[in-house]
Amino acid sequence: MMHYARRARHLALAVAALGGGTAHAQSTQPLPTNTATQHVVLVITDGLRWQEVFRGADASLMQRRYVNDTASLRRDFWRDTPEARRETLLPFLWGTVAKQGQLFGDSASGSVAQIVNRFRFSYPGYSETFTGFFDPRIDSNGYGSNPNTTVFEWLNRQQAFAGKVQAYGTWNVFRRIINADRSGVPVYDGWDKGVPPGADATTSLLRTLYADHTRLWPDVAFDALMQQALRLGTRAELPRVLFVGYGETDEYAHSGRYDMYLRSAKQVDRYLAELWNGWQRDPRTRDKVTLIVTTDHGRGRGPKWTDHGEDVEGAQYIWSAVIGPDTPALGVRAGTPTQQAQMAATIAALLGRDWRAAESRAAPAWRVFR
Repeated sequence: MMHYARRARHLALAVAALGGGTAHAQSTQPLPTNTATQHVVLVITDGLRWQEVFRGADASLMQRRYVNDTASLRRDFWRDTPEARRETLLPFLWGTVAKQGQLFGDSASGSVAQIVNRFRFSYPGYSETFTGFFDPRIDSNGYGSNPNTTVFEWLNRQQAFAGKVQAYGTWNVFRRIINADRSGVPVYDGWDKGVPPGADATTSLLRTLYADHTRLWPDVAFDALMQQALRLGTRAELPRVLFVGYGETDEYAHSGRYDMYLRSAKQVDRYLAELWNGWQRDPRTRDKVTLIVTTDHGRGRGPKWTDHGEDVEGAQYIWSAVIGPDTPALGVRAGTPTQQAQMAATIAALLGRDWRAAESRAAPAWRVFR
């Protein structure tokens, strides 16, 4: 989530269509109107590289410079093949999503996933994801409330989704990115606003845990606490549209802790398995949820793995995964370029809505549907 403040320059970047078509051709294709998806959950684990997602632990980074205990890290994450390493690191992603859904962003196989914004850090990346386009005014993580309408705000204004859109995150900037005050979307984020309202014993205890924890990062709470808040806030009913933002992967990477970066990534994978399996057990949500998992930016290579930003080569490459009732089980997609800016329209399309009809600057949806 590196903090940058740079003067914006003009960007001209054509939207790459899924499957190699042109942006214009893709945008003219009809969107589905009879989707089985009733709930869309977008999960972003901040700054998790595509290299680990598709290759598993990187041997060149499992060294004393970045790891406290190399022996235990190798025991827990090193395997002889990339396939075994990635399945060890992310067992839900590869054991469930890859078999029942689709993955994008394996650059080595031509499935390049990229961000559009040239800044290559968090606020511009999240705004691009939520709106479908790059706004060069947003050039700092310290930027104020997002002047643009996100797909979450737009959906929350519609009768079918009003009051059924929520966001949970560890980073206290999400309230500005989603513009909670204007949009009316409840955003539970950071240390001070991480817990949904309630006076019951469980809610009170969680609020106390947030307040009493030593804050390793002043603006980013721990993933484990946020996961508890998410469980609490969605236990009675899953929102129609839900955003979840985990932050530890990025924070530990910036700290040069490759061991904690890997362990945090595996923990996020475990959280996703817990959520998905719970939705599939619940008759109210079984086979009605589409889960999208991605990241807001990539990272550099080699010693630059700790960094991202405008001058860091490689930070423009990301990855995405999707599983749900309207997504064919095609596994790892090859030769299918995607862009971060396509996310907003994809979320809307899964719910039978056309985001680009409301926001002409937005990139077209992925073609992942049945």
